[in-house]
Amino acid sequence: MFAPLRERNYRLWAAADLISVSGTWMQVLALNWLILSATGSATAMGAVVMLQAVPVLLLGSWGGALADRLPARPILIAFQAVRALLALALLLPGGNWTIYAIALASGVIASFEGPILGRFGSALVPRESLASALALGSVLSSAGRIGGMALGGMLIGVTGPSALFVINAVSYLAVIVALLAMRLTDMRPLAVATPADGGVIAGFRYLLGRPVILVVLALSFVLGSLGRNYQVSMAAMVSGPLGGTSGSYGLLSTVFAVGAVAGGLLLAGTGRSTLRVLLGTGFLISALQFCSGLAPDILGFAALILPIAAGAVVFDTVIATRIQLDTAEEMRGRVLATVGIVSSLSGIAGAPAIGWLCDSMGPRGALLTAGAITTIAAVAGGAILIRLKGRALNWSFLLGRPTEQPA
Repeated sequence: MFAPLRERNYRLWAAADLISVSGTWMQVLALNWLILSATGSATAMGAVVMLQAVPVLLLGSWGGALADRLPARPILIAFQAVRALLALALLLPGGNWTIYAIALASGVIASFEGPILGRFGSALVPRESLASALALGSVLSSAGRIGGMALGGMLIGVTGPSALFVINAVSYLAVIVALLAMRLTDMRPLAVATPADGGVIAGFRYLLGRPVILVVLALSFVLGSLGRNYQVSMAAMVSGPLGGTSGSYGLLSTVFAVGAVAGGLLLAGTGRSTLRVLLGTGFLISALQFCSGLAPDILGFAALILPIAAGAVVFDTVIATRIQLDTAEEMRGRVLATVGIVSSLSGIAGAPAIGWLCDSMGPRGALLTAGAITTIAAVAGGAILIRLKGRALNWSFLLGRPTEQPA
C-alpha cells in the first residue's frame, strides 16, 4: 500500500500536497462565506465556479501540448508563486469583480497546470507503483478537504475570511519548498514531445485512434455528470423526502468524505487498476445510486452514500492510472488535458441537470432516473470495452480468472 512512500521525492510531494489542499479548501470556505455575506446570492457563487471551469475547456488542450514539451518543475514553482499572490489579492478591496477576476486567473492557471501535474506525478514513482501513488493522492486530497474545511470552519468565526486567504497563500510555499528539495536524479525520465510530434491537432488524432480511451472518457462523462453531483442531490433529499436538518446534511457530507478516503486506501492497498475493477465499480456505484433513491431515512441513505463515495474514488483513480499507463509518454499531457476537459464538462452539465431533475421529478425521481441511466451506460460501455479488448463477457472474466488485460 505504502510503496510510493519509499520514494523521497514522493514523500516530499505528498506532505506538501496535503498542506496545500488543506489551505485550498480553507480558502474555498472563506470565499463562499465572503460572497454569500456580501450578496446573499448562490448565483454569484456559481459564477465563481463557472469562471474557474471555462478556461479549462478553452485552453486545456494547449496546456496539454505544452506539458508534453516543457520541463515540469520550474513551471510548477512559478504557478505556485502566482497562486499565492492570487490568494493574497483576495485581501484587496474591489468587491465581487476582484473575486471574479481572480477566479478567472485561477482557471487559466489550472488549464495549464493540470496536465503538467499529471506528467510530473508519474515521474516521482516507478511505473509499478503509479496506481498506489494516485490512490494515496486521492486519500490525501480527501483528508486535506476534511481537515481544511474543519479548521476553516473553526477559524472563520474568530478571524474572519481574510486570515484564511493568508493561510492558503502560505500553504503554497510548502509546495515550492518541496519542489526545490526534490532530487532530479531520482525522477523517472519521461519521453518529451518534439515539434515533429505535432501539437493540439496531433493529440486529437492520437485520441481518435484509441477507441478504448474514448469509451473510458465517455463513461467518465456520463457517470461524472449524472452520478457524482451528490452535493446537489444530498441537499435535495435531506430537505425533501428524508425530512432532515442541516445537521443531517453535515453528517452525510462527513460520511461521503470518509467513503472517499476508504476508497483511496482500498485501491492503494491492492494496486489493481484493471479493466475489471473499472467496469465493476462503474456498475456498482450506478446501481447504488438507483437504490439511494429508495432510501427510507437518513441512516439508510448514509449507508448507501459510503460505498458510492468509495467506488467513485476507485473509478476515477483507475481511469487516471490507465490513462497514464496506456498512452505514449510524449502524448500523455494532451490526453490528461482531455480528461480534465471531460471532468469540467461533467461538472458544468451535471449539476444543473441533477438540479432540474430534482425540481421536476423530486429528489427520489432524480436519483432513480439518473441511476438508471448511469447503470445502462456502465453496462453498455463495459460491453463495448470488453469487445474492443478482444475479450468475451463470461463468468471467467466477471469472477477474475486468469488472462486479465488492463483497460
